Amino acid sequence: MVDIITIGESLVEFSTNQKLEDAECLHKYYGGDSLVVAIAAKRLNSSVGFITCLGNDAFKDYMLKSWEKEGLDISHVKIVDEKNGVYMVSRPTDSEKEFIYYRKKIAPAKLSIDDIDEDYIKSAKIVYASGITQSLSIASREAVKKAFEIARENGVMTAYDPNYSSLISTNEDAREYFDEILPLTDVLFMSSKYDTKSIFEISSLENIMKMLTDSGVQTVVIKSSQDCGYYVNSQRNTVFVPFYTDKVVDTTSSGDVFNGAFLHALTNNCNPVEAAKLASIDAGLQAQGIGAVKSVPYCDEVYNIYNAEDV
Repeated sequence: MVDIITIGESLVEFSTNQKLEDAECLHKYYGGDSLVVAIAAKRLNSSVGFITCLGNDAFKDYMLKSWEKEGLDISHVKIVDEKNGVYMVSRPTDSEKEFIYYRKKIAPAKLSIDDIDEDYIKSAKIVYASGITQSLSIASREAVKKAFEIARENGVMTAYDPNYSSLISTNEDAREYFDEILPLTDVLFMSSKYDTKSIFEISSLENIMKMLTDSGVQTVVIKSSQDCGYYVNSQRNTVFVPFYTDKVVDTTSSGDVFNGAFLHALTNNCNPVEAAKLASIDAGLQAQGIGAVKSVPYCDEVYNIYNAEDV
């Protein structure tokens, strides 16, 4: 039995604080939105399982050993004869960022309904997936829907983030993924900069919240870089939680880190506003480093700050 299950892709990460054209050395790590959610929650001491397909290439053993060291339950990671995806990120200055994906025909696209174990889903408190997982392939999209259907039928909370990127999918595809999974979603994370503008033809935050809660979503979190914080709606009441800090180095996967910490907090009896405050600290600390996972903070650091704050 685990607290949280995340479903999605894993990628090999190469990062640098120099321009890619100038860098002689890139730091190897790993990322992928659902994997980052899993690790963020695990480093706060949640028990977390990760469902994916991993490529049988030169990075396989590195990835498996790393996840085992993190403490993730990888019993539902399937090895397939495809390559692993790669991305490169550089942050030479505060105002410059380079990001390159290589993720076509990669191992996680092999994810299918056959990889969704009903008993495993039923054993969790929360199941999480994203629009990126749905975008991998038709089969992976079907896998997400099956997992959410099993969760809904068995009283397991579901959480979803469209995580829209024009590098990955079109607006039309993102809306289709969203419309398919929304009726099965309990907790919804969205970015006002990317998701709400790409999926809705509604500009009013209040109207977006009303539409989502009318659709049956219990908790909505809209992340606003413009307003430097998070709008958290639960029981039709919206509360604003500010970013923990405005001192950031690299925001790669900071939204995913927020999601993982938020879900961790929900499984530890926090209400959504308390969860957002904890998650804001977690994401803020992570954004002070470079890359997705390397700078994800651990439990003691996050809770020492959280417990010292007036929450």
